[in-house]
Amino acid sequence: MRYWDASALVPLVIAEPASSVLRRKASDDAIVTWCLSGVEIASAIERRAREHALDADGRAQALANLEQLAHAWTEVTATAAARDRAYRLLATHVLCAGDALQLAAALVAANDRPHAHEFLSGDVRLREAATREGFKVVSY
Repeated sequence: MRYWDASALVPLVIAEPASSVLRRKASDDAIVTWCLSGVEIASAIERRAREHALDADGRAQALANLEQLAHAWTEVTATAAARDRAYRLLATHVLCAGDALQLAAALVAANDRPHAHEFLSGDVRLREAATREGFKVVSY
């Protein structure tokens, strides 16, 4: 299983330096992510639009890309289980709530056996926490 944090999915919907590498990784295996990753990605799109890093056409294309991608990925929907793990993660690692929930969802997807599973994220602290939890963190 390869778990994708929202920050690793953003380059699949908006052109960024890591987009081509991540598109290849996405074509290699199924994408597993938290059920609220789409909201985080939409937030990134809208922030770029507000900052004028995306024009109206770019925003519309990014939102269409997100919709298409969201139909293809597998979502971790066990929010109560993720919430319970997130409490421990917040006490153990330097993470914000959203990152703790992303890592908790990855643990749920891995049945709390992260050692044989990969984790992708663009966030340094989240990658460090995922490594300490036992995931194989994939660089890009």
